[in-house]
Amino acid sequence: MSAATAAPAQGAAATPVPPLIELRGITKTYGQGATAFQALKGVDLAIEAGDFVAIMGPSGSGKSTAMNTLGCLDTPTTGEYRFRGVPVQSLSRDERARLRRRYFGFVFQGFHLLARTTARENVELPLVYRGEPRAQRHAAAQRALEAVGLAAWADHTPGELSGGQQQRVAIARAIVTEPQVLLADEPTGNLDSQRSHEIMELIQRLNRDYGITVLMVTHEHDIAAYAHRIVHFRDGVVEQVQHNGAAPAAQGAA
Repeated sequence: MSAATAAPAQGAAATPVPPLIELRGITKTYGQGATAFQALKGVDLAIEAGDFVAIMGPSGSGKSTAMNTLGCLDTPTTGEYRFRGVPVQSLSRDERARLRRRYFGFVFQGFHLLARTTARENVELPLVYRGEPRAQRHAAAQRALEAVGLAAWADHTPGELSGGQQQRVAIARAIVTEPQVLLADEPTGNLDSQRSHEIMELIQRLNRDYGITVLMVTHEHDIAAYAHRIVHFRDGVVEQVQHNGAAPAAQGAA
């Protein structure tokens, strides 16, 4: 193909790339009639690939509902959720489950590790559900443990690990499937200050060096400060977006 044919016509507009995640007018109502509660009241939010977004707000502000919507764990009542340009609400339950398994990794305040299995076996679990062969699971889990600095602890059970190490195992389990998005719900909630900042430095490195998009719920301002943007929720709407000045990491960076 010649350069003339390969190049776009002069003055032709480039096709805009949609955000990785886009919420448009999202509402969520629980219950009906007099007992109905509207948790989200028209949320608009765009998240680019490689972004790091912290979600904050008081209890009842809608931040957890927004996180569940972003992670395809809940469906909005009205509005549109697009992931990579695809309207998520048009997908079946099975298709949304496949979307979660392929593109999302989850980290919670509780570590949710199986007590009698090793760190490596805990990390392998998502791959077991995928039906991947044992040798491939083993190698992938080892790589994930190396990424979180726990390669030497692969054969230890959770009872032999500190709280910070257990959360690292949980993060390794979340990234073993090589997700595009890491959703972290109060990931430092059970840790002391030192371990909290160690975990946040790890999450920041995964965002920066691996290009993983991070969406994190937190109540703590010093933890939210690691993010590029802080989205403040109140009474079911986005009240304020605070920019911390960092640019999104390139998706898939080495």
